[in-house]
Amino acid sequence: MRKESGFSLKLGVFVTLGLVLFIATIYFVGKQKNIFGNTFHLNAKFKTVNGLKVGNNVRFSGINIGNVNEVELLTDTSVMVDLVIRKKYQEFIKSDARASIGSDGLMGDKVLTISPGTSDKTPVKNGDVILTKNAIEMEDVMLSAKTSVDNAGVITAQLAEFTTKMNTGNGALSKLISDEEFSNSLQNTLVNLQTASHEFALFTAKINSGGLSESLDTTMRNIQGATKGLNENMEAAKSNILLKGFFNKKKKADAKKAAELKKEEDKRKKQELKNAEDSIKNIKALVPVKKVTGGL
Repeated sequence: MRKESGFSLKLGVFVTLGLVLFIATIYFVGKQKNIFGNTFHLNAKFKTVNGLKVGNNVRFSGINIGNVNEVELLTDTSVMVDLVIRKKYQEFIKSDARASIGSDGLMGDKVLTISPGTSDKTPVKNGDVILTKNAIEMEDVMLSAKTSVDNAGVITAQLAEFTTKMNTGNGALSKLISDEEFSNSLQNTLVNLQTASHEFALFTAKINSGGLSESLDTTMRNIQGATKGLNENMEAAKSNILLKGFFNKKKKADAKKAAELKKEEDKRKKQELKNAEDSIKNIKALVPVKKVTGGL
């Protein structure tokens, strides 16, 4: 009897512990999956879910706020994802929030992430369909990496070809590096250019020092003196009896020429005035004038 009683006691303790562990497991799993909490639903439509499964976490600002409840294929290019989210986070998710699919770490499970949206927008409601952002496909990443590698290969090949031509070609750059005669010729040209530059600098220094400047000043003074003397001679010539008739004749000719120019100018102005008057008459002739008749 004692053996049976001890066995029954052990069996009862074992069953009790099993039930406690089972209930605790159900509680923690249910809490994690929002079974017992107050929740609401959101929907998000994607072209592809990239391996997202029921039960994957839903994150908002880095916090797990819910889980993926259902993944349903609508068409061949449209997948609807139903999300179960804790009610207390509803006020933070705005109507312009966006959902995107990522990975939890490099090789971790898929995670659906919701961005907050604009603060002045209204919060989402139960059953709303929120906007989505297409996830980056791994195939696209690999294709981009392959393109970059191919481009790097092309650049390497072109660089090798350029180096080969530099070593064996006859171009100017190759001659500059490898042809001693061409290099010496170029060096002589640079030396001549430097010499010419130095000589020009000396010439400029002489001008600034005053030697050439004094010569130029003397020349200008001589020219001014000659001009002054010429003017004085001309005034004296005008008073000379023998040349006075010549200058008077020239003065009359200049006056006559000026009078003719003024006459031509007056004639041109009169013609312009006449043309303007004719234009006004033509316009009046084209515009009909209505006669006004009065009566009581």
